[in-house]
Amino acid sequence: MFPPQTPDPMRTLITAGPTWEPIDAVRYIGNRSSGATGLAIARAAFDAGHEVTLLHGPGVRPDLPERIRTQAFETTADLQSALATCFPEHDLLVMAAAVADYRPARVIDGKIARRDRSEGAWTIDLEPTPDLVAALADARRDDQRIVAFALESPASLPHRARSKLKRKKVDAIVANPLATMGADRITAIWIGADGRTDEPGALDKSAFGPWLVRRMESLF
Repeated sequence: MFPPQTPDPMRTLITAGPTWEPIDAVRYIGNRSSGATGLAIARAAFDAGHEVTLLHGPGVRPDLPERIRTQAFETTADLQSALATCFPEHDLLVMAAAVADYRPARVIDGKIARRDRSEGAWTIDLEPTPDLVAALADARRDDQRIVAFALESPASLPHRARSKLKRKKVDAIVANPLATMGADRITAIWIGADGRTDEPGALDKSAFGPWLVRRMESLF
């Protein structure tokens, strides 16, 4: 069983939406994240009486109460900088953003001209992005908590989520199947570092937010 809602407000930092990694001045590598899950968590945390800061990616429109602080980011580097500034001021990080695993090794100035098909394939060299969650987990204070997310195929979801939980040294992970992205309902599994799990079944995002906030509160 999880304990009841804490009476003490948590200073909660939430990330939402995609990162865009530029190829040139026009093109980028992105993903399909809408940020809706992160927005639902932010609203639910605010409604529960917690202090909320939202860092959101491109294309996300944070239609939220004015008392929720918001800050936009575009690239993984932007988000890394924002987290370095904001996380020390917060008790809890909820890393719901869909951060790119790779980015172009070199960003080309201007716009790449269209190639003639006779020239063959166009190759882009990619490099891994830094592991933002793992770095924050290593550097955090003892009184700070981190909740990460794992989006995987259903067959490998529990195993890969638990592996990610241990590797990144976070306090809990929210495991979601791939079908969650762009869907109105979420089938999530809460997996805590303490071994506790919770599977509420399919929830719409308005119900998912309060459910997750209760799990977040149980970390303190």
